[in-house]
Amino acid sequence: MGAERYDGLFEQIRELVLCHSPSGAEEEIDAFLLARLKALGVEHRQDDAGNIVARIPGRDPGRALAITAHKDEIGCIVKRVNPDGTVEVRKLGGSFPWVYGEGVVDLLGDTATVSGVLSFGSRHVSHESPQKVHEEQLPLKWENAWVETKRSAEALASAGIRPGTRMVVGKHRKQPFRMGDYIASYALDDKAVAAVLLTLAEELREPAWDVYLAFTAKEEVGAIGAMYFSARQKPDALIALEISPKSREYPCGSDLAPVLVSQDSHGLYDEDLNRELAAAAQRAGVPCQHTILSQFGSDASLTMKNGHVPRAACVGFPADNTHGYEIAHLGAIDNCRRLLLAYCRNA
Repeated sequence: MGAERYDGLFEQIRELVLCHSPSGAEEEIDAFLLARLKALGVEHRQDDAGNIVARIPGRDPGRALAITAHKDEIGCIVKRVNPDGTVEVRKLGGSFPWVYGEGVVDLLGDTATVSGVLSFGSRHVSHESPQKVHEEQLPLKWENAWVETKRSAEALASAGIRPGTRMVVGKHRKQPFRMGDYIASYALDDKAVAAVLLTLAEELREPAWDVYLAFTAKEEVGAIGAMYFSARQKPDALIALEISPKSREYPCGSDLAPVLVSQDSHGLYDEDLNRELAAAAQRAGVPCQHTILSQFGSDASLTMKNGHVPRAACVGFPADNTHGYEIAHLGAIDNCRRLLLAYCRNA
């Protein structure tokens, strides 16, 4: 069977990627997810923190497992709108201007979306121009960039562009790119795992425990949605579905194998739960690998660190260029689904 085996998964991720969802401005992805869960006929709700939670009744309703996939993406937040119609932004989550590069971005105004161009200034300049120093000496920061809209400040105000408005990479350049069995795209960090969670909602029936599939809000700015959900739902265990960065500092022997994380910036994960997940992977015929990560956190590590859950784990798919134009094997994303199905059915 050729690359077409992943066509359905690619299309599902593509639809999700094209739904803007910067942290705290997630209405577009919310509408998509709510409509999809309704069509699946799965019990679901949206809570006061913005999480969308589906419940799959289990054989032992006295115990509960939560699986989270955050639905927000990194982006920027508007700091000021200048009189000349240029817009200054600051990071929202782990975004960097040099990763996005000059190109179309979308400003999600209160009444309209305005597209502009993230700009760093002309290259044909000398030391008399402030951007010259970024060519050879200093890193480019958000303070050195701006969004060129070619609109008046009054027109931007009419569209609801103001301090606090969110900015994301424009849909003009957000279409995922297929590379055989690989997918390359912005926002795989959240949209690929959201696709896995949707598939679990469709396929998972009569798991060992009650399973809560939580599409969490505001993860990129501190796992705010997951903290709210876990404090109230109090699951017996929580598994975060995530992206896993590929780098020479982390052992990663296979692009196809899901990653079980033992430690990240916020602390340790539960090794007993990791062993159970590894056993489920073996039952499903899915390879897996282990790592510890730096400069990384998840719904799982933050909720366990804060005492909301007794056990937590993080299952990720390996990816290049995390928090940038990410590249991942579609088979690894699908293997996360297979692993979690095996675990839920026999936990």
